[in-house]
Amino acid sequence: MKIKHIDLCVDEKDPFINCQLDRVTYAQILTDTVGIYSDGFVLAINNEWGTGKTTFVKMWQQYLKNEGYNTLYFNAWENDFDANPLVAIMSELKSLTNSNDKIFNSVIQKGAILTKKILPTVLKAIAKNYIDTDSIVDLVEKVSEGTTEILEDEIKIYSNKKKSVKDFKGELEKFIIGTNEDKPLVFIIDELDRCRPNYAVEVLEQIKHFFSVKGIVFVLSIDKTQLGHAIKGVYGNNEINSDEYLRRFIDLEYSIPKPSTDKFCKYLYQYFSFDDFFSSNMRSKSSELSEDKNDFLRMAAMLFDENNLTLRQQEKIFGQTRLIISSFKENHYLFPHLFVFLIYLKTMKPDLYIKIETNSISTQELSNSFSDIFPIKKQDEYNVNLLYIEAMLLTFYNNQKDYDVKEKLYEVDSENKVTSIIESKLEGNSRGKLADFLQHVSSNFRYGSYKLKILLSKINLTEPLVINF
Repeated sequence: MKIKHIDLCVDEKDPFINCQLDRVTYAQILTDTVGIYSDGFVLAINNEWGTGKTTFVKMWQQYLKNEGYNTLYFNAWENDFDANPLVAIMSELKSLTNSNDKIFNSVIQKGAILTKKILPTVLKAIAKNYIDTDSIVDLVEKVSEGTTEILEDEIKIYSNKKKSVKDFKGELEKFIIGTNEDKPLVFIIDELDRCRPNYAVEVLEQIKHFFSVKGIVFVLSIDKTQLGHAIKGVYGNNEINSDEYLRRFIDLEYSIPKPSTDKFCKYLYQYFSFDDFFSSNMRSKSSELSEDKNDFLRMAAMLFDENNLTLRQQEKIFGQTRLIISSFKENHYLFPHLFVFLIYLKTMKPDLYIKIETNSISTQELSNSFSDIFPIKKQDEYNVNLLYIEAMLLTFYNNQKDYDVKEKLYEVDSENKVTSIIESKLEGNSRGKLADFLQHVSSNFRYGSYKLKILLSKINLTEPLVINF
């Protein structure tokens, strides 16, 4: 049994064969784009954390190799222990060396001066004589006399450095052309938004100033929002326009389209072997339990889709759910809609989960919170299904309260008309449905007195695991 999703294997011959998100089309589009603008540019693949960017760029890298491109992959987050990104980037380029060693050595020599840092003479003089008041006049005189000389030295250093940058880029371009004359080098930089802010900014600056040469296409796999926070932190100004700042470095931006949540949920269901439980002999034969699989998948997909969960968040919830299900016996009621909803709350809305667990929220407040998670839609069927789940949630929650604090959820008049005391935002055109469902759930002889804490205790893993499937 798996409870954690491991990295997918990238097949050398068919890199997207294990991709469950149909993303090979986007790799084809990006490869064509690289081919069109082969002179070199900076491409940003911009998606949120947890949307599978790293997996995609690794598959795309192999796809590019199969198309005859030279590629490099650099994980900035794993390499930000080094103070100078120039060294790290050059180290990656060195992996391309073969017959071009002499040219690459020339690139190294030209770039050596770019790593040097010079302490201004005047600052050194001031630091040395700061406390000696008798030397102040003498210092001022010497500084005044030496100002012209110092300025000339600084101008000379600046001119030499400017020439060195030009020479470095010239040698670098020769080296890149020598590695593959027909196609550009595709240099993928991943996890830039997760490394140290100073390091992230230095990588961007060095790509722009030192490595923007013909024949290199840089691909930045980033979450632009998070990278923007890093930029603001480096410059100590929340008012800085990080989007405008990034436009200086990024020539083209691309976002991988969001995959089908329904399809991804079915993949996770299969990956974590949920059928071992849901399709067991006993559950398959039971008329009450045989639809649990479909109900579970529908609720998971609806929750994830409506609340824009990332792929990583979806994986986490499925992995946790697979472990929790191990505490259920084959003939246990799972109430799959409610079950996955509560696990979602524990993961994504822990404050609300704790209130439910500690009985510190009224049934009306719980109804409001439930409705807020799902947008009101015009489709009656959609809202009716949710109203039934809400009725189970409210009834089971109310059942776990002590007798003297239990709330009345509905009333039945002399004509047997049922009226809900709870006002649900989800009722819309389905007025009266919640009342009917509340009565139906509470009067069910099999689970009408079911207490929510039974599900909560399993979700909290406070009961022994069964693991018999």
